[in-house]
Amino acid sequence: MPRFSVIVPVHKVQGYLHACLDSVLGQSYRDIEVIAVDDRSPDGCRAILDAYAARDERVRVLHLPENVGLGQARNAGMPLATGDYLFFLDSDDTLTPGALRALADRLDEAGDPDVLVFDYARTYWWGGTRRNALARVLAENAGGTFTAAERPEILDLLMVVWNKVYRRDFVGREGFTFPPGYYEDTPWTFPVLLSAERVAALDRICLYYRQRRRGSILSTTSRRHFDVHEQYARVFRFLDARPALAHWRPVLHAKMGEHCLDILSKPDRLPPSDKAEFFRRTADMFRAHRPEGARVPAPLRVLEGGYAGYVLRRRAERAGRDLARRARQARTATAARAVAVRSSLRRPLDPDLAVYSAFSHRGVLGDPAAIHRAAREIAPHLRGVWVLADEERAAALPPDTEYVLLDSPGYRRVTERATYFVNNVNWSGALVKRPGSVHIHTHQGTPLKFMGADLLGKPGARQGFDVPQMLRRADRWDHSLVANRHSELVWERAYPCHFASLRSGSPRNDVLAVAGPDSGREVRARLGVPEGDTVVLYAPTRRDYRRDGLVERIDLARFAADLGAGHTLVVRLHPSLADGPARGLGLAELHRRGVLVDATDEPEAQDVLLAADALVTDYSALMFDYANLDRPIVVYADDWDAFRASRGAYLDITAEAPGHVARSYRELAWLFDSGTWRDEEAARLRSAFRERYCEFDDGRAAERVVRALMLGEPVPEHSPDPARLPAQAAGRGRLAPS
Repeated sequence: MPRFSVIVPVHKVQGYLHACLDSVLGQSYRDIEVIAVDDRSPDGCRAILDAYAARDERVRVLHLPENVGLGQARNAGMPLATGDYLFFLDSDDTLTPGALRALADRLDEAGDPDVLVFDYARTYWWGGTRRNALARVLAENAGGTFTAAERPEILDLLMVVWNKVYRRDFVGREGFTFPPGYYEDTPWTFPVLLSAERVAALDRICLYYRQRRRGSILSTTSRRHFDVHEQYARVFRFLDARPALAHWRPVLHAKMGEHCLDILSKPDRLPPSDKAEFFRRTADMFRAHRPEGARVPAPLRVLEGGYAGYVLRRRAERAGRDLARRARQARTATAARAVAVRSSLRRPLDPDLAVYSAFSHRGVLGDPAAIHRAAREIAPHLRGVWVLADEERAAALPPDTEYVLLDSPGYRRVTERATYFVNNVNWSGALVKRPGSVHIHTHQGTPLKFMGADLLGKPGARQGFDVPQMLRRADRWDHSLVANRHSELVWERAYPCHFASLRSGSPRNDVLAVAGPDSGREVRARLGVPEGDTVVLYAPTRRDYRRDGLVERIDLARFAADLGAGHTLVVRLHPSLADGPARGLGLAELHRRGVLVDATDEPEAQDVLLAADALVTDYSALMFDYANLDRPIVVYADDWDAFRASRGAYLDITAEAPGHVARSYRELAWLFDSGTWRDEEAARLRSAFRERYCEFDDGRAAERVVRALMLGEPVPEHSPDPARLPAQAAGRGRLAPS
């Protein structure tokens, strides 16, 4: 008996069917059966299904003699199912890699609940990906099992059939089936969740919900959307037949009103001539099923009036949104004019005021943070003020850190008077550079991929990115910090602006350049790494050939298992991926289960680097920082050609690698299984890489910046230690004009 019976109803999806079936049959978890129900599809789906069944014994095809619709096709497939759990997968959607393994593991952990609810992400025809907005509900209920009465917020999730798996015995015992018509999920999901005695949640994206530009049922303009009224009538009849569930009536009454008003508000659902009738039927049903004494939520009170009142309210809401948008635009224009006026007053600069920002005002981080710390020690008379995006960022600051919020009156006051500006991201266009001010740009690491003006030849990589505007902002730079001559040459070409390069080294890497063997012990303890474990850090970067930047390169659960006992896998995502769907594609769930450690939220990347015994990365600039530690690095370059073609690269990292290069997951696993990842050849490659790209990093970079650029002192010489910097050259540490 298989663990999962995946039931796939099929109708007019020949363009998507291969991707759907491949996503199921290509899963590493193979204890499944696929029951594909051909709902008399008029296109090539029949032949596609038969071909899959011929080459994979796990696929069984049922050809229906006539078209019966989505719900009835699912019903036809259920009697053929023999698996422990039913999984209803729509034929234009796909499973994410590792999804079935994650589901199986969570079912085992929860002791075979009646229902397991999992997360999903919408994938749009134009290339975007958006995670379920209510993913937090799953995260908050990820432990143990519960009932809907214990966790009523579970009913706030999208009421569809495909974001859950169902114990087949439970479905059979309760006699659940799908009705005909549109919105057939509604009278399935509500009764199922209200009847289940044990529900479990999985905070992991297991399914990509395809948002088609045309052709999907819900985006088809039709009177069939009136079916929603009968579907909710079925839900209320279900409650009538089970008096013990009567207390759910107010909740479902409100859900019905919200759902119907949502359908009415969509421009592509109902024919315009039918909207008034749809509203009247909804209002009639809302009154007929209103529980006695129930309070009607404010947004639903419109159903107590007429259609004309509803239309007026919608127009008022649109007018209010337009008015708010115009007010925001006016405030922005007024603020910009005020900045220009105040700048023209020429209030004198404060020679002891320095303003800092990092990563678009995310916190006290990176190179600016290292310079700020050095300034407080070397030049305590300098007042340092940080610019932060919001109060949430400010809450994490040490109590003695002065800050202002972006675009606040305090921000305008300090930026008008400050002499020193330190940032690793360009300041906004509204900031006016005053004569006599000193702008220090730290960058965010040694460049591997194209930056700045070099992106002009890479239209895909600069989508939505205004290169000329970026260069106009970079014209404010006075000094550019470099860690090696490679960076110096790149920045001068990529940013053809008026600045001088300081061969300072990277201030954030001072802690790495002077690190000892025990420097990461405190971080390892904070991350929960067992004493004595070898820590392997996996740090992937974003891809410019995908709109959302996310490309799943490694099955993390498999990699953690292949590393074996005595190893801890730590994962740190690129900052641009941290708030997207990447965390939900297994990372958060694997962290919760202790399979690996998710260190994405660790504020300082250098802390995580100190904790690692080895780094596995694709094309992240972290490899240049990590090389300071003289610890093994493995480059995972399975899509190097695509990455280089889409973004551009200043060097071939596969030819000038800091360690061994794996072109496939099989090679990566072999490198660690055989011990090759830390052999003599790896050490030789690392030494040559470190010699070139850690050239100016000696532990004194932040001091060098403060003394040379803020105090006007001679630039401190670099370390003469040949063991640390074997390729020093004369003149290092001098200001080189660009």
